[in-house]
Amino acid sequence: MQLQNNEQLLVAFGANLPFDGHDPADTLRSAVEALSEEGLPVLGLSRLYATPCFPAGVGPDYVNAAAVLANRDAVDLASVLARLHRVEARFGRERAQRWGMRTLDIDLLAMGDSLLPDAKTQDHWRNLPPEAQIGATPDQLILPHPRIQDRAFVLVPLADVAPDWVHPRIGKSVRQMLAALPQSDRDAVKPL
Repeated sequence: MQLQNNEQLLVAFGANLPFDGHDPADTLRSAVEALSEEGLPVLGLSRLYATPCFPAGVGPDYVNAAAVLANRDAVDLASVLARLHRVEARFGRERAQRWGMRTLDIDLLAMGDSLLPDAKTQDHWRNLPPEAQIGATPDQLILPHPRIQDRAFVLVPLADVAPDWVHPRIGKSVRQMLAALPQSDRDAVKPL
């Protein structure tokens, strides 16, 4: 899919393992610089947050952040994903286990108000019961990210940089989705 030159990309960062002698917070800061080198400059970056490991008990706690990226090159979606994956690989990302520990994870959360691949598929993955989420992996990119509305570790940082972005399918802003989460989930996401 060819992107429009003004289409902003929302991404989430996460890391809970050191890489090359650097702690996860340093890795996230370095990844921001690497994204600019890949032609995806960061227009806005949230604070860094300490967040409980998800799912609970799988490993050390995470450092999370969110950013708005510019799409100045009007590259296609496959190229954007390839650039994000190159940055992850540069910082030691291995895709061995879903929701496992990692040196760096960069998730494409949304691309403007795009709905991909279509409303029916987005609804299916967004409404998948929690117990089915661990074993089920989509074979195509789903945008907005199907779990965005459920995760305080995504929404708290995203509220720093895109509080008024509205989910094109559920019609709620980041601020509204965050307010709908339990207070205990929001309180568990702590600024570093």
